[in-house]
Amino acid sequence: MPREFDHHHHQLLHPKFSLFLLYLLSPSIGSKAAVAAPIGICYGRVANNLPPPAAVVQILQTNNISSVRLFNTDPATLQSFSSTPTIRLTIGVPNELLPTLASATVPDALAWLQSNILAHIPPNQIHYLAVGNEVFLKDPYYIPHVLPAILNLHQALQTLGLSQTIKLSSPQAASVLSASYPPSSASFDPSLQPSLLPLLHFLRDTNSPFMVNSYPYFSYLSSHPFVSLDYALFRASGGGEVVLDGGLAYSNLFDASVDAFVSAMEREGVAGVAVVVSETGWPTRGGEAASVENALAYNAEVVRRAVEGVGTPRRPGVGVEVFLFDLFDENEKGGEEYEKHFGIFGPDGLRAYGLTFN
Repeated sequence: MPREFDHHHHQLLHPKFSLFLLYLLSPSIGSKAAVAAPIGICYGRVANNLPPPAAVVQILQTNNISSVRLFNTDPATLQSFSSTPTIRLTIGVPNELLPTLASATVPDALAWLQSNILAHIPPNQIHYLAVGNEVFLKDPYYIPHVLPAILNLHQALQTLGLSQTIKLSSPQAASVLSASYPPSSASFDPSLQPSLLPLLHFLRDTNSPFMVNSYPYFSYLSSHPFVSLDYALFRASGGGEVVLDGGLAYSNLFDASVDAFVSAMEREGVAGVAVVVSETGWPTRGGEAASVENALAYNAEVVRRAVEGVGTPRRPGVGVEVFLFDLFDENEKGGEEYEKHFGIFGPDGLRAYGLTFN
């Protein structure tokens, strides 16, 4: 989760002028069945009071959570999942490893993969490798290393016959867009395009998703009253709250954010790439509108929309795969106080609020 965010970008997500009052009609998707999407959870560990990994696995199984995002390749954590074949992992490759992997030979990348990941977890439990995190926002030094690292890891996976089952991507912050309102006019920051476009082509060519960390909470903080709490919490329904974009209607910021990335990719001639929301969530305290009630309202609706395959106005009937942030509060995080309070479970394994994952 970013320590800071681009205020200008988030103000573009919602108009500063009066919106249209309209009747919101459900998009017709013919007889095509809705496609459900997986719901994952992020297992952040910047804290000194967390239960041991084995206990965490038990919490996940008890709550029917079958998709987990890890932010690094900590061996003990990976090993704790190796006896739970029903849980699929998204494993993060930390930013500081990118230069090494980028400059490696394919045999070097293969050796890294085998000693740091495959030695600890069976390959059929790995869903994605998330190579770097928000590099384009936080760590410009690492930008030139993202794609070469991905290409080397991809060739290593090909060597092992795993490139069809383990997909590679690199989670981005929402601020890689320079314009996002309305969604149909979204575009990537021109200064990032030389690095971002080759990544998009790789994702398209390998049938891999574009990953984005999307936090309507941040947009609400930086842009209200232009972004209302109802619009951020999926509670807008007409009456000046719905954004009209051509023939499409947006009643919430989550859909508008996802579709902005769809539009931005199409603007670059890259169509058909799935968007995976690699982090999203709402804090329970520590900031304005941070409460258990709002966190439940937001996350429950994100889950419902994935499970029911609601999709977005641009891609109706195709659920958006999400990773909710965060499994636990992280009491050693820096930044604003609310950064420490995204946990859905307490360290004792009890839910902080009544969210269900199915």
